[in-house]
Amino acid sequence: METLENYDLIQKTGKTTREKALQWFDSLEPVNLDFMLGRWRGHGVHTNHPMDGFLEISSWYGKEFIDAETVHPLLFLDSNENIFKVEPNANAMTWVLKMPWLKNNALKPVFMLMNGLMKTEVSQARLRMMESRGKVTATMVYDRLPINDSFRKIDDNTVLGIMDDKNCSQPFFFILKRDN
Repeated sequence: METLENYDLIQKTGKTTREKALQWFDSLEPVNLDFMLGRWRGHGVHTNHPMDGFLEISSWYGKEFIDAETVHPLLFLDSNENIFKVEPNANAMTWVLKMPWLKNNALKPVFMLMNGLMKTEVSQARLRMMESRGKVTATMVYDRLPINDSFRKIDDNTVLGIMDDKNCSQPFFFILKRDN
């Protein structure tokens, strides 16, 4: 499948198979650290991963890359649509992976409250050039979680991200669009 066809299909349906997502990721060109600088709005790509839908239910906004040493990997929206930074939490990740029933829209207010309790202004990750699936590309390395997010270029303002979590056997995919 051509890269553009993959993107169009995912934009229409919000989902694809893990195999097609991996093929798509592999077909895209790497990006450098400077390309990633700025604030990005994101959404998940559903591939039957335990986290599918969770970012959206939890009001995830995206990521912000200030420089290689200053990265805010989790931006969320409050009830007034204001963006705030959240400290990643290993326990929350474990709950999401082991308890799929948490992905319930009725729990959205609970997630918003929990996110509000984990607000931070401190950088929680950094950017490095690392090998991911055979190509060296910009990769976000969490400070306190065994997770790396690697990025490949869809176009000048859009990247496909792949989350490699040591505690999960399958990758999680997401798309980031650059904020203007």
